[in-house]
Amino acid sequence: MGKLKDYINKLKNKKIAVVGAGVSNTPLIEALLVADIDTTIRDKRPHDELGETAALFEKQGAKLKLGDDYLCNLTEDVIFRTPGLMPSNPAIIGAVARGAILTSEMEAFFDICPCKKIGVTGSDGKTTTTSIIAELLKNAGETVHLGGNIGTPLLSKVDDMQPDDIAVIELSSFQLITMQKSPEIAVVTNLAPNHLDIHSDMDEYIMAKSNIFIHQKQTDRVIFNYDNDITMEYAKKAPVDEKIFFSRRERVENGIYLDNGTIYESVSNGLAAIMRADEIFLPGAHNIENYLAAFAAVSGMVSYDVMRRTASSFRGVEHRIEFVRELRGVKYYNDSIASSPSRTIAGIKALTMDEDGNWIKSGRRKIILVAGGKDKGVAFDELGGEIIARVKKLVLTGMAAGQISDAVTNASKQKTPDCSNALEVHQSDDFADAVQIASKLAEDGDIVLLSPACTSFDCFKNFEERGNTFKDIVNRLV
Repeated sequence: MGKLKDYINKLKNKKIAVVGAGVSNTPLIEALLVADIDTTIRDKRPHDELGETAALFEKQGAKLKLGDDYLCNLTEDVIFRTPGLMPSNPAIIGAVARGAILTSEMEAFFDICPCKKIGVTGSDGKTTTTSIIAELLKNAGETVHLGGNIGTPLLSKVDDMQPDDIAVIELSSFQLITMQKSPEIAVVTNLAPNHLDIHSDMDEYIMAKSNIFIHQKQTDRVIFNYDNDITMEYAKKAPVDEKIFFSRRERVENGIYLDNGTIYESVSNGLAAIMRADEIFLPGAHNIENYLAAFAAVSGMVSYDVMRRTASSFRGVEHRIEFVRELRGVKYYNDSIASSPSRTIAGIKALTMDEDGNWIKSGRRKIILVAGGKDKGVAFDELGGEIIARVKKLVLTGMAAGQISDAVTNASKQKTPDCSNALEVHQSDDFADAVQIASKLAEDGDIVLLSPACTSFDCFKNFEERGNTFKDIVNRLV
């Protein structure tokens, strides 16, 4: 019997609630229904919005509890929560108090996964770092299963996994907050205020992230960002012997670091040069950091030659500073994944600055930035200052447009109280119109960058839909 089937069979004679009928839970729902288990799908979207998905699950025998009261009478024995539903929700608290077991698709995967797991989390860079790790291992000849918050559910793939395979998993704070197990190799890229519209405060956010390593065994490995104050505080709590650090700014005794343009690994008998940073195909200092973290994760499993070949050729992940096209000397980049101010700052710097913070050739004030969307409860003050310093013209759209505009105005007043050099700011409620405005403002040699600093949920289902819409508009420009 396969591991997944065995796990599902243990749920027989129990009533199951699956909260959220999205991508991550769909394979789980299908497995439960195939096993003829009493399953209720709860989703805040109404029946007509779920459409064919709702009809299909009903046909397969699922009960549906949809709409605003989807969490009413939550009396099932086992509750699989969607990542966006916090355990602090009153309905969840009440159900657990009555004896319900609270879990998730990702927790179930960790319970039955037969192979080594490498988990990656952080406020920024986790998707790219996760993808780089998977690419490095594949190029080294390993069988790799890539998934998690990156968009691919892994639970349904368990029976295809062998003990010698490696699962590489991106983990969000929403997935981690209830986790009781940690991966054998854990990577924390960095930590900064994020998702404070969902988490009760920064302490809860940090606590959730810590679950990626807090349940590790002493023989496991954890990687921390030496340049990030919060992750360095984290390191003191890690229960493992093998703590590896990465740094773009400092030499570290145990880990991977950048020094004078070269990436080194400190090893037992001294130093080993891995590669020159300028050989990395992906632009920007933040991508150097992503590679430092990834190299640390696969140290001892991947040769330096494979590291060099991968870094010099891997073209990155869709929607992450993704080059779209060049038209009349203007380059267009899609950075729709940038749903926080810090991600947008990183994207701007990647296209204008080198790893030492110096302007690259022809990089100064060439960016026409398209930003805005739904905010996460994170201040835009720092972003305002960076926009004033590095952006040529700004186009805003979405619910948070006014907040970003205010941050830019305040930053401009601090720099020049009379606003004599105020940045040119344009605003449109329509996303397509905003992109068209940016295109008309751009001149030969400029860069039009979609890097919203916000989530997409005011206008789009997700950042992928927003990024694809941007690319469609750009590719239709004449």
